[in-house]
This record gives sequence, structure tokens and C-alpha cells, in this order.
Amino acid sequence: MADAATRIGDSALAERLGREIEGEVKFDAFTRGRYATDASIYQVEPIGVVIPKTENDLRAAVHIAEMEGIPLLPRGGGTSQCGQTVNTALVLDCTKYLRGITDYDEETHEVTVQPGIVLDHLNAWLKPKGRIYPVDISTSSRATIGGMAANNSCGGRSIHYGIMVDNVAAIDAILMDGTEARFDRVPGNIGELSGPARYRDLVQQIRAIAEREQGEIDANIPKLMRKVGGYNLDRVVARDAAGGHNMASLLVGSEGTLALSRRITLKTHAIPKHRVVGVCHFPTFHAAMENTQHLVTLKPFGVELIDRTMIELAREIPMFQAAMREFVAGEPDALLLVEFAGDEKDPLLAKLADLETMMADLGFPGAVVRAEDPGLQARITEVRQSGLNIMMSMKSDGKPVSFIEDCAVPLEHLADYTSRLTDVFTKHGTKGTWYAHASVGT
Repeated sequence: MADAATRIGDSALAERLGREIEGEVKFDAFTRGRYATDASIYQVEPIGVVIPKTENDLRAAVHIAEMEGIPLLPRGGGTSQCGQTVNTALVLDCTKYLRGITDYDEETHEVTVQPGIVLDHLNAWLKPKGRIYPVDISTSSRATIGGMAANNSCGGRSIHYGIMVDNVAAIDAILMDGTEARFDRVPGNIGELSGPARYRDLVQQIRAIAEREQGEIDANIPKLMRKVGGYNLDRVVARDAAGGHNMASLLVGSEGTLALSRRITLKTHAIPKHRVVGVCHFPTFHAAMENTQHLVTLKPFGVELIDRTMIELAREIPMFQAAMREFVAGEPDALLLVEFAGDEKDPLLAKLADLETMMADLGFPGAVVRAEDPGLQARITEVRQSGLNIMMSMKSDGKPVSFIEDCAVPLEHLADYTSRLTDVFTKHGTKGTWYAHASVGT
């Protein structure tokens, strides 16, 4: 009887959504089955799916969900591996229609986008302007800006550019009660704040919580660049020079639990004119992890890991074989891809020389393959960004399962952490493999 009642309730909800929404409303079993999965190992069937065509559709969906007591689940490309985009909820998928660029400020170089735009598509639009959005995650060909903001994505060059929360200037959001507000920088004196009364109350409440719990925040939030456990209250505590903070920082990393992002304003950066990469070879995985903390002192744009499993698998895949011969020498157990970038080439070549000297001083002379050619760099990047797909090509009775995503540890503990986790795998008769933004211990 409960199942029958649920079906009747879902039917009524679907009919109401269909009347009030211009976009697509899908409650059929096939669609719910498709949206029950993402890149994670989890499967949860949603109540139904709304594919909004306009921003008014977003408003209508929020209003109906609030009236009906239905949870909402905004969904991006479904590329995260911790199950963030599956749940018993009404899924909002903005990737089909709400993927536009709505504004670009020629003075500040900030760009405003709808949540469904894919990162690679945004960067293709920015490239003629000499700009880039630098949170360069490996799933950039399909991950959306809305999902990246919700996830507080990191990317390979975060040691230089910062992570998502550092590069979001503002979010135009809809609260569950339908209130619309622009979450951006608020002044030190909240009395100067404009906007809806509901938003002003929220700012006051959030600041009061942050001030009340400052001791706990300072003592217990890890001092890491890459941390996404809970809400970014530490950003509220860490006021700017004028005593203000940015409310958008609270929505970034909140996984859609606080508000629905209607538009997102991003900080763009100038595209460096030159890049070089040093491919550092290590005889053991432990050595690679142990020495990352030293390599980052050269201030690279990124340090990325390729471990032995990925090396061996990539060598068996025809599309990667030529590239692997170009940048992998001998039989290393792990590679660290150390990238430097800037507008002048000579200082970058000097950085490569410094890297070779450091590797020799660490006990690995002649262990750096220099990649100065942009074409080779692109081929190396393609291998690195295909990491999960390469892993899934493994031919064995058991298939690899990606289940620990974006776990971050201080660099001085990286070797110990990975060794201890390897011991856990061994204890249970299996093995693990790794890919990482090693520069920030992710």
C-alpha cells in the first residue's frame, strides 16, 4: 500500500511540475534509473528529475518542492566519487539548458555563468581573451561549474591558483523559502549591508556563529589548503582588512545543502605564455611521497602523481604508448610531474635546472625528464587526466573501485599515510593504486 501511495503522490507531483515548468519533467523508471547513479559506487533512485529550461524554472521547482515538502538535489556532471549527486530527492539537472555565460567584466576579468556550463567549454570561451579559469580538475571535459562550486573542487594547479573557494567572487542563489540573494562580500559593519531581510538575517546569524565558535574553528579545522569537510566557517572568521568576509565562501563546498546556485561569478586569470614540466622519476612510491614536500619549495604551479600501476596500464593502451615512451625512462615505481609557468621562458628553464639539482641532492641524479615542448606537455596532461579511465582498463577478475576521493593530508605525513593505507589493503588480501594532486597532499 505504501508503494502505491508513493506512486500516486509522485504522479501528482509530476503533473504539477509539468504544468508550472517550461523545461522537462521526467518521472519514468528509465530516467530515475539513470539518475540513480553517478561516478561513485553508490546508487539511490531519485523521486524524479527536472531539467529546467529557464531560471524561472529553477524558481518554480524550489517553490513547488518547498510547498510539497520534497528535498531538492541540484546535480552537475555527476563526476564526483562520493555519491553527492544521488539521493531520494527531486533532481535538478542544469546541464542541458542552463549552461550560458551571462556576463564578462573587462575591467575585473570576472565572468558570470549559469551552473550547468562545463569547465572546458568556459575555458574555450575565455581563451581568446587570454584568460583561464584555473581550477583544472581532471574531469574538466564534463564537470560543471555548479558542481565544482558545490564540491569546492581543487585541481592540479591549486598550489598556485588556490581552490574553488578562492576563485568564486559571488553566487546568485535561491534559498528553500524562495528568497533570492547575491552571496558576495559583506562589509565589516553589517548595518551597511543591502539585500533582502532574510539574507541580512542570515549574514548576522552566520557571523555570530563564527564568532561564538572561533576557538573551536581555530583549534579543529585542519590547516590545509584542500579541506571540504563541513562548511567554510573559517572563511567567515578570517575577515579581510576591512573586517568583511564573502558569503559565497559558505555556499562553496556545501554540496547544494544550503541554497541553489542560479548564477556564479568567477575570478579568471591570465594564461601564462610559457610552461615547462619536469618528470621526476622515483624508484619507490614511498620516495615520491616522501620528497613531495621538498619539491614544492621550488614554487611550482603543480605537482601531479602517476604511480606504477597507471604507468603499466597506460603502456598497454595504444593511444598512450608513444607518449609514455617520450616521458617515462626505464621502470620507475612513481612519477611526479612538476610544472612551472610564467610569461618569460628563461626563468622557467632555470627552475627546471633547480629541480634537477634538488633531485640529485635528494639522492636521485639524472632522474628528471625535461618536457619543454608544448605538444609533449599536452600529451603528458592527457595521460594524467585520463587516470581513472586508465585504471578502469585493468584486466583482471576484480575491477578497481574508486572510493577514497580527495583525502588531503599534510605533505610531511604523505608518505606515512599512503604506506599505512597500503598496509590496510594488504591485510585484507587486496591492493590499491593512487593518483593525486601531490602538491597539496590530495
